[in-house]
Amino acid sequence: MPALLAMSVLGFSGYAALLPAAPLWAVHGGADEAGAGLVNGVLMLFTVLMQPFVPPALRRFGWGPVLAAGMVLLGLPALAHILSDDLLPVLALSAVRGLGFGILTVTGSAAVAELVEETHRGRAIGAYGLAVAIPNLVLLPSAPYVAEQLGFEVVFVVSALPLLGVVPALRLARALHAVPREEHHDPGGGRRAAYVRLLRPTVLLLGVTLAGGALITFTPQMTTGGGLATAALLVMSATAAVARWRVGHLADRRGAQPFLWPLVVATVAGMAIVAWVVRDPGSGSVAALLAGMAVVGVAYGGLQNLTLVVAFQAVTRRDYGRASAVWNVGFDAGTGLGSVVVGFVAAGTSFSTALLVAAGLSLATLPLALRRPVRAPRR
Repeated sequence: MPALLAMSVLGFSGYAALLPAAPLWAVHGGADEAGAGLVNGVLMLFTVLMQPFVPPALRRFGWGPVLAAGMVLLGLPALAHILSDDLLPVLALSAVRGLGFGILTVTGSAAVAELVEETHRGRAIGAYGLAVAIPNLVLLPSAPYVAEQLGFEVVFVVSALPLLGVVPALRLARALHAVPREEHHDPGGGRRAAYVRLLRPTVLLLGVTLAGGALITFTPQMTTGGGLATAALLVMSATAAVARWRVGHLADRRGAQPFLWPLVVATVAGMAIVAWVVRDPGSGSVAALLAGMAVVGVAYGGLQNLTLVVAFQAVTRRDYGRASAVWNVGFDAGTGLGSVVVGFVAAGTSFSTALLVAAGLSLATLPLALRRPVRAPRR
């Protein structure tokens, strides 16, 4: 676990620092708003395209080469940004970084399942989630300021931290290769049955990441003043990080099931509060906005942990990589859908109405949260 956490912190540092800085670098080179928006769009596109190929790559090449490749593909292009701020080179580097990020996201969560027994997996996923959240809390809001005050080159060097992650990645690979392997017999009905069992946690994750992705994307546009938007997003990020960390302890003691439906309800309630506040940004209550963001943050972080716990319970050990890939695709797809759906609805109505639509989509997942999970058969 220490090697996994070190690799995750270094890897996600490279991701988080460039997430706001790379579009700014493209604008520095003359790109317009549409071009700047493509930068992270290409990053996430290639992340999602890569994720399904990671489990087969692990089976064919082993943990060491795949983990090392992920760190290099994520870190080396960060330094290459120094060479040009033209849009096309920046987009090409984003595509390569997306391949590395796809490897990091799938292998990180799959490694937790391989290393830790099911009885302690909730808190292990919580520790992993905290390692992922810390770079986002520190580097996402600070990278644009550092680029402006100290220069983009400083951000690019920080974004190359995944290269240092090769060392803990190889150490982690040695530990994973020492874990006893299961035979390739699946008593649960094969690959199709595994995907069916993974549908429930994936849809629950989609519901909450759609809401979270909408707030991450549009809070600056829905609020008056950059300071309020920054504070609101920090509240959401901080509560999500704490919830993702701490809910694992509860899941280990009582199971994930009792906490799923309350967190779905919390998602809906938080989105409704924010929708009420932003109906008239000039007269909205700051305290109510921060409270709504905090409630969504708790649900956003908590359901990330719990749906991953449920996903690993739904498959046998040989399918942990597949479960991790499906979960990560669900996370990234939900985040992207939140931007698209809310943006489309808001363009024709208002942000308040669009957030209520997102809340309604989250509410539609409540029956799945109330339903008892189907676990994979165990030998």
